[in-house]
Amino acid sequence: MARYRVAVDTGGTFSDFVFFNEDSGELSITKVPSTPREPFQAVLNGVRELLDQGVPAGDVSFFSHGTTVGTNALLEEKGAVTGLLVTEGFRGIYEVMEQSRGYGPVTYDLFFEKPRLLATPYTTEEVRERVDFQGNALTPVDLEQAAEAVRRLKAKGVESVAVCFLFSFLNLEHELAVKKIMAEEFPEASLSLSCEVLPQIREFYRMSTTVINAYIAPVMSRYLNALEDRLRGMGVTTPQLYIMQSNGGVSTFRTSARIPVATVLSGPAGGVISSLGASGKVGIDNIITFDMGGTSCDVALIHQGRPVVTTQGRISQRPISLPMLDIHTVSAGGGTIARIDSVGALQVGPDSAGADPGPICYDRGGENATVTDANVILGVLDPDHFLGGRLTLDKGKAESLVEEKIAKPLGLSLHEAADGILKIINVKMEEAIKAVSSQRGYDTREFTLVAFGGAGPMHAGRLALDLGIPTLLVPLTPGVNSALGLLMSDVKHDHVRSKLAPMQELAPDDINSLFDQLVEQAREELSGEGFSDEDIVLTPFLDLRYAGQGYELTVPCPSPPLKREDMELVQQRFHEVHEQAHGHKAESEPVELVSVRLVSEGRVPQTRLSPFKATGSSVDDARTGERRIFFGRDLGFHDTPIYDRDRLEPGHELAGPAVVEQMDTTTVIHPEQQARVDDYRNLIITAKE
Repeated sequence: MARYRVAVDTGGTFSDFVFFNEDSGELSITKVPSTPREPFQAVLNGVRELLDQGVPAGDVSFFSHGTTVGTNALLEEKGAVTGLLVTEGFRGIYEVMEQSRGYGPVTYDLFFEKPRLLATPYTTEEVRERVDFQGNALTPVDLEQAAEAVRRLKAKGVESVAVCFLFSFLNLEHELAVKKIMAEEFPEASLSLSCEVLPQIREFYRMSTTVINAYIAPVMSRYLNALEDRLRGMGVTTPQLYIMQSNGGVSTFRTSARIPVATVLSGPAGGVISSLGASGKVGIDNIITFDMGGTSCDVALIHQGRPVVTTQGRISQRPISLPMLDIHTVSAGGGTIARIDSVGALQVGPDSAGADPGPICYDRGGENATVTDANVILGVLDPDHFLGGRLTLDKGKAESLVEEKIAKPLGLSLHEAADGILKIINVKMEEAIKAVSSQRGYDTREFTLVAFGGAGPMHAGRLALDLGIPTLLVPLTPGVNSALGLLMSDVKHDHVRSKLAPMQELAPDDINSLFDQLVEQAREELSGEGFSDEDIVLTPFLDLRYAGQGYELTVPCPSPPLKREDMELVQQRFHEVHEQAHGHKAESEPVELVSVRLVSEGRVPQTRLSPFKATGSSVDDARTGERRIFFGRDLGFHDTPIYDRDRLEPGHELAGPAVVEQMDTTTVIHPEQQARVDDYRNLIITAKE
């Protein structure tokens, strides 16, 4: 029997599935409505569709999952009751947070509020211990006093405990001593140690990351245990069960349950990896990914074949200092709500109708006009063939609602009002693209926009024209692109150890000894996950800064053991990276080492897509009809040919205006554009000459 790889990416409105037949290389996709109240149910529903096709559950050889469970628990503040153990005298670190409040309008917000504490002062306890800045134990752990602190947390109803002691990244013995106490006094609680979650300099950021991990760990653990139990109950026996991480790699269910904070950008990361694979096959190195779904829009930049990675991410203003793909998110999706605000202006977002009740055209009890309703009114979406005909849209309800609540109050025609909704949401998404490109010194004219998500290809054509991006690439299965990325990712872990010192004062062995510790840790972890030495790849980095700076940059370095000339090479690379990031460099200034990093990867057999062979059919064979579509006040209505994506072959060319329909999305080619189909059946859209 054939072996199948299964990938699922759960979103706000739909959960996307990709099934890959290892023997035939055939790829099939499906979408099922998300189930926010019990997220695992949508996953099981999608797997059941594959089994209902006659595939035995035992033939599922690989399962990978992009999940929003941890992210939603954090965003909605529905995590566990969390306790915090800190060094005596330093309980205020978490409460004080940062002195800065960010950039932009928030700088002048008189009503600005810091995010709510996930570990409150009531559930924060001090432990008598102290380690100095060199890692020396000045005061040993008072074991009895620490045990009393743990017992007090237990009495207060705490479910999960974060431990973050001063300088524990240099000496982890004190936190490990508390781990033993927890095992004796409070074994039923979840435990997150900062020396295991993030052994890195900067106290508040380390503490924030550890507390977030503790806050969502019980939620993620319960979810993964329930999902695994139900998959086993269906007969799925494969040991290869993975979760997508924010860094673009996957990890096992067990690791993700222990370090769930690494999964907060799980779904969007899959789309970036899939886009990297699709663009790389056709020789495109510079891309901007554009993922628009039902509730949000995620954009990221890949320069010269490398995704931009950051170690200073934020979710709801809360810092997370783990390596993650630098993905910029805005509240803009098919379900984003449009309304007239208190001063009589058209406002679109940030709130969304979500999956339940969804847009008014879904006819599931929705009461607000959305971006999807606007696309139905303009003629972009066919009400009778949404999701390949699985869902019939009520165009009449959408028209009545937009007419009543948007068009009449603004004195516009119905179609002008719907077009206004799209114009506003497009501007918000254009700003997101600028945030990762032109605002960071990149020229958008040197990039290709890769559009995916259920709504992405509907809007990307106009964005490319407005921003001057010369080429738009729409993958073969854009609506499930993030799920496809799960089949292209290796197991990936990040290891870090901080050591603040001037590079000129360090000997190569000082750095090599730290790398030796990380290499041992990395190999032990991947070996425990079933990877042989031949399948393990280790990539070293150094975090460097100019002396006195408050931030650092991550720079690739040669494989250890390092020599003196290697250290000089890395410093020269740092000057170049600093100039790229900030527009200047200071080669005469001393360079400091901040942290040593190691990325460890366990190679998973990849799902590789092959080019397609044309059968010689005509592009007219893919044409299914014609629809009248409104392209804005300037261009007006156009009788627009409609094409079936499944019938388009390599070599086919389309002149705009045109619409390409498929089960998972609809692609709009504007009157000013043209498109061709490449060897991988990607749609390549460019402006007409």
